[in-house]
Amino acid sequence: MTDSAPPPAQPPAAAPPKRAALSKDLSEFLVEFSIALHKHAIYPDGHPSLTPAAANVARRAGVLLENRGSLSLGVARDQLVIEGVATDPKHPVLGELAGRLHRHHLGAVSFYRGVETAEVYSLLRTLAVEADRSGRPLGLGSPDQLNAWPHARLHPLTYDRLELMDESGKPPPTPGDEDLEEGGGQRVRGAQLWIGLARAALAGQIAEDEPPPTQPAVIAKAIDEHPKAEGYDQVIVGYLLQIADELRSAGGESALELRRRTARLIRELKPDTLRRLIEMGGDTGQREQFVLNAADGMAVDAVLEIVKAAAEASKQNISHSLVRMLNKLATHAEGGRPTARSLAEAGLRDQVKRLLSGWRLEDPNPQEYGAALQRLSQARPVFAVLADPTALPEGERLIQMALELGTVGPIVWRAVDGLVASGQLATVLDLIGGAEGEGDRGATAVAIQRHVATPDQVRWLLGTDPPDLALIDRLLAITGVEAAEVLLDALADAQTRTLRRALLERLARYGLAIAPSVLGRLEDRRWYVVRNLLAVMEEWPELPAGFSVVPYAIHPDHRVRRQALKLQLRLPGESDQAIPAALADRDESVVALGLLAAQTTPSEAVTPLIVRHALPDASPELRPLALKALGRCRDEEALTVLIGATDGGRTILGRPRLAPKSRDLLAALRALAEGWAHDGRVAEVLERAARSDDAEIRAASGVPEGG
Repeated sequence: MTDSAPPPAQPPAAAPPKRAALSKDLSEFLVEFSIALHKHAIYPDGHPSLTPAAANVARRAGVLLENRGSLSLGVARDQLVIEGVATDPKHPVLGELAGRLHRHHLGAVSFYRGVETAEVYSLLRTLAVEADRSGRPLGLGSPDQLNAWPHARLHPLTYDRLELMDESGKPPPTPGDEDLEEGGGQRVRGAQLWIGLARAALAGQIAEDEPPPTQPAVIAKAIDEHPKAEGYDQVIVGYLLQIADELRSAGGESALELRRRTARLIRELKPDTLRRLIEMGGDTGQREQFVLNAADGMAVDAVLEIVKAAAEASKQNISHSLVRMLNKLATHAEGGRPTARSLAEAGLRDQVKRLLSGWRLEDPNPQEYGAALQRLSQARPVFAVLADPTALPEGERLIQMALELGTVGPIVWRAVDGLVASGQLATVLDLIGGAEGEGDRGATAVAIQRHVATPDQVRWLLGTDPPDLALIDRLLAITGVEAAEVLLDALADAQTRTLRRALLERLARYGLAIAPSVLGRLEDRRWYVVRNLLAVMEEWPELPAGFSVVPYAIHPDHRVRRQALKLQLRLPGESDQAIPAALADRDESVVALGLLAAQTTPSEAVTPLIVRHALPDASPELRPLALKALGRCRDEEALTVLIGATDGGRTILGRPRLAPKSRDLLAALRALAEGWAHDGRVAEVLERAARSDDAEIRAASGVPEGG
């Protein structure tokens, strides 16, 4: 290991070493799109969360389309291909998005400059219906439905009017009930993939309703001659990835035909074109998976061409001797004697898989060989090891070595990223925990800690369902205020009260350190965002100098006004006007908060407003609160209302009696006992209550038992 400064921290969704990551803008767009689609799938039309979600997608798409004419998402079974990079199939959010689009038999989704919120809303509502619930995937439906938006389009994976003929001239069955029979679905699936590839390759050269030619040579020629364009290549790569995946598990005559056609296509493509497409596939990990799938299912000559192209794209060298050996195996597998074919084919596929096992290393020596040399070079151990070293995974062992040696390098960073990408972030934190202050070991621990504990890591964890709050807290303890923006973003989109409370609790720990970020977001048009930000401010020990709550106390949404009132009551310059405004509010929840405040901060100026809510025809929910607030008022009008609330008329003998037991009666008695007990009229009322047979009434009178 050599000393090396740590590279920028990667998010946990990052794939194994050398994965070409999406740009931040593209990644955030895909995540926003996936989240918005999820919301449209779970909420009914018209829900207040839907339009803002669509607006966020449209806004991010608009930013991306400022320098692009269009933006295309190629769709594979569990991943997306965008601008040359395939997303990690293990990413829970993007994997779900890819799966939903794939189940609709869609090969790509495109956005064009000028896309608006209304279009995105309609598109999301269309995609939100699961294919198995609608009875017919979108890709098998009407073309008009796929082209219903001026600046967005869904590209089908297959087309009803096209057929893939096998060498006997027999077409596959049309999609229907017979697909459920053994082998039928696979045959249709293979036909759909090939036809979709043909349509994508000849895009712009044939009419929408014109069946494309399906001969491999014609498709290869169209791909070779097409000007280099990322959007075009993404869709082609998406189909090749799906075909390779399909051939890995498919069998029967339909798979043989698809395998033959794919092999001819690969042979017909120019080497430069094939290398360009594999480079478009994204990164070392993605290419490796593609080649592995090809090695399992494609014809051997196609496998060999793909291996050579992938090696060039990955800047890896294959020796001429190995190439000659693979060529020889391919020749025997295709045209050798029957007894030799199966052995040659199995040997070639096995050699390809073995070859791929070392492609992730910059060191040409296999990792196991390098580790053996390292052990042999040491006369004795420099640190204690486990009695059974094989029990510890390689990544964890490398981190422990780095801590003992007090140095880190590329191999360690790859090990760390690999553990994080596989969901073992907690393991990494456990390994480095407690070593921060131990010289070189501590410096190494801090370097690894800073590498994995980033705002992006926090963002990714918050996107899981349910989020691991304990692990998030461990990261927040390291990132500090740097992660505040991520928490504020999550708070704006939180869909559950539990998550909002958790986020509010964690944001409160930052105090005024995040005041600029919070104040800068208060102009958001979404009421719940403003409400949540005011709730964050409620936890601060003091409010920023010069800050006024008035604009939010008159907000159109009552939930914002209620939250603003809580802050106003803390500001000396605004509390006097806060209670009258609350008592005059049209929303009962705001009024209730004002009445509670009036109980602790009495003022003769608000007595008429309190009385309004204490009268018999007032809201039954507000009247008990108003009656209790009147107990703090020294106004004769307040006393009259309170006594009136206890008046139950007279008995047949003409004696005054209490009103029937109710919340209003109990509230009025408590108010009189607390604020007016020395008044002669009140004393008589309280004495009657003290003689009551009801324990609650006696307790409300405030007169001791037997007094």
